[in-house]
Amino acid sequence: MIASLRMFYSSVGRKLLMALTGLFLCLFLLEHLYGNLQLYKMDGGKAFNEYGEFLVGNIVIRTVEFALFGAIILHILDGLYLTLSNRKARPVRYAVSHSSGNSSWFSRNMGLTGSVVFIFLVVHLKTFFVEHRFLGAETSMAHDVASAFQSNIYSALYVVAMVLLGAHLNHGFQSAFQTLGWNNHKYAKGLKTAGTVFAMLIMIGFASFPIMFYFDIFGVASNILNAGI
Repeated sequence: MIASLRMFYSSVGRKLLMALTGLFLCLFLLEHLYGNLQLYKMDGGKAFNEYGEFLVGNIVIRTVEFALFGAIILHILDGLYLTLSNRKARPVRYAVSHSSGNSSWFSRNMGLTGSVVFIFLVVHLKTFFVEHRFLGAETSMAHDVASAFQSNIYSALYVVAMVLLGAHLNHGFQSAFQTLGWNNHKYAKGLKTAGTVFAMLIMIGFASFPIMFYFDIFGVASNILNAGI
């Protein structure tokens, strides 16, 4: 048992931890996207609010919530450690012409894109999770979502964060499976395609909310803001 825990202190172990927490967070993103899609039901936000109440009242979901926050913290700390370790191991950077030919800008700057997404996450949690879970917001979650997306600053930050998240996922999804040993020629092409499709799904899916609500396309914002719930 102790030997297994010590493994995660090694370079290989930390990469494995990064992969496992990353894949767990990918599952959460799919669930979160499904929940957010309830906002498009044009029922004044009723379905979205009921979904949120179900999550809060379900003991299993509340338990998973602790695991989720733990995974986020581990993923961030592990990412920072690996980024700093890589820089120490290679203090003199390669010429731009060489590095750009071997990898994309996003793959070389996973720490940067992850940091921007983390900053957005803090703002996002403060805007919704903290307000409703701890501060007793008087308005419904659906109303607050629609109201928040009326802000051009918040909507723009949301879209930028989702674009960077998509780039982060595109590289991270493939890297996670490679770390787990699925890096042979047989799976490589399929994993690359799956990673790109998943990243695009998450990016477009989440980025659609600030766009749809800010411009009130099909009246999605008005439907909730005028519902009074």
